[in-house]
Amino acid sequence: MKRIKFALKNAAVLALLVSSFIACDKDFATIGSDIVGQNNFDTDHIKYDVIAYNRKLNPVQTNGLPINLLGVYKDPLYGLTTASFVSQLNSSAIDPEFGTNATVDSVVLTVPYFSKAIELTSSGETIYELDSVYGDDPIKLSIFENNYFLRNFDPNSEFDAPQKYFSNKSTGSSSINPSLLEGQLLTTIGDFYYPDLNSFKPNKKQIVLKDGDEITDRLVPSLRIKLGKQFWQEKILDMEGSPVLSNQNNFLNYFRGLYFKVEDINGTGNMALLNFASNSANVTIYYSHDTTVDGVTETSQSTFVLTFTGNRVNFFDNDFNFNLQDGNTTTGDEKLYLKGGEGSMAVINLFNGDADGNSTEFSTFKNQYVETDSDGHFVKAKRLVNEANLVFYVDQSLVNGQEPERIYLYDINNETPLIDYYLDITNTVTLNDSKANHLGKLQRVGGEPDGEGIRYKIRITEHINNILLKDSTNVKLGLVVCGNVNIENGATQYNVLTSNNSDIIKKIPVSSTTFPKGTVLYGNNTTNEQKKLYLEVFYTEPNN
Repeated sequence: MKRIKFALKNAAVLALLVSSFIACDKDFATIGSDIVGQNNFDTDHIKYDVIAYNRKLNPVQTNGLPINLLGVYKDPLYGLTTASFVSQLNSSAIDPEFGTNATVDSVVLTVPYFSKAIELTSSGETIYELDSVYGDDPIKLSIFENNYFLRNFDPNSEFDAPQKYFSNKSTGSSSINPSLLEGQLLTTIGDFYYPDLNSFKPNKKQIVLKDGDEITDRLVPSLRIKLGKQFWQEKILDMEGSPVLSNQNNFLNYFRGLYFKVEDINGTGNMALLNFASNSANVTIYYSHDTTVDGVTETSQSTFVLTFTGNRVNFFDNDFNFNLQDGNTTTGDEKLYLKGGEGSMAVINLFNGDADGNSTEFSTFKNQYVETDSDGHFVKAKRLVNEANLVFYVDQSLVNGQEPERIYLYDINNETPLIDYYLDITNTVTLNDSKANHLGKLQRVGGEPDGEGIRYKIRITEHINNILLKDSTNVKLGLVVCGNVNIENGATQYNVLTSNNSDIIKKIPVSSTTFPKGTVLYGNNTTNEQKKLYLEVFYTEPNN
């Protein structure tokens, strides 16, 4: 009897629990019915005027760049840019001993190209595709001993202030005499694949090293040049035991490096982006010397390696088809001319503000989105910014399909990327896909890789939210062409040679300095309303 009562009691408890769940489910359904179907918020978008104008760049600082340009690039609109290069060479050993009867066998200069492997053949050869090579016509490349001393510190500034070198062959205060750069001529190309002494262009073939018929090594595609033996015999090996090889400072003053001078052939050429700081970039001296063991003298082979790890400086010479001019800071410009290197950029003022970013337009904009107290501090949001974009349309009538895949927007005032750059964690391995949410890739007709470029969409949502919600300054923005958006992550910007402190463009991003291409975009002052530059904001707000 007790067992029956216990069972009935448990059944009653179970029934009570089930009924409570049903009641809860009904209550939930009732509450939900008060929310679902109601439209308490509206979404919309609005376009705001901006001011965008051109700024012609003065000579840019080019020493200490992580990568360097070498060659001649012919832009279909802008014209010809020539990039030469000078670098110190550092010794692989201090006070070296080369051995008895040391004699140079050969000297090879090697600098790898940026490339990627795309196929491995049955014979073991890797097929490569070159990256960051612009143009396909030959150039004249001459290599000289450099007689100009590239000092580390500026004697006209503070004791520890580093020396700056600029793209116009100057230190900013004095010019570099070309005759000092062009010391003894070491070679006029002539490399392994292009023995014509007056022409050179990069080759994508894998470099195969052999000892007789036996393959000893395979190298990635490289600028690889044989240099004459006599110069290096006298300059290096014959100086064994002398003070000039006893320490690095003496060596850098004694042998001041190499100057790579390029010239166009018939107004065209090619230009390559090179990593002279790579461990594989060097001048290797192969030499023989006598070795005596147990009274027996034999000939041995050794190497002495010189690396490009000292000061390195790019020089740019522009022969443009037209004069780049500064634009109208008040009304903005019809077209925005962007050109890499010592070229041009655009300055963008989102609300036509003063030096501190304040303006009537900015106040009106802010009042539409947030409520502030008497001190101007944020109290609450009137609208939620879902997305904010600057959309730049390409003027295809001028660029003719040669525009770059990426452009880069940055904070001119603080010389840094925008907050959206740091928050964008999209692909950081494939360069053309990196930071694509913020710095949208060029949209082309039909999505085809070779289709005509239509527009770039730069998303600045968090930058706008910081202005609205955190009282961030409405800074001026800089727009440049860009070869590698990843470089700007932690990279310092490089100086622009300015004549006065009032010039707002004091520094320029590395990704623009090391990129030769250009483009033309529609600005805010165009009559073409469909391609006019606006700040486009998508927002949500309560409908009451």
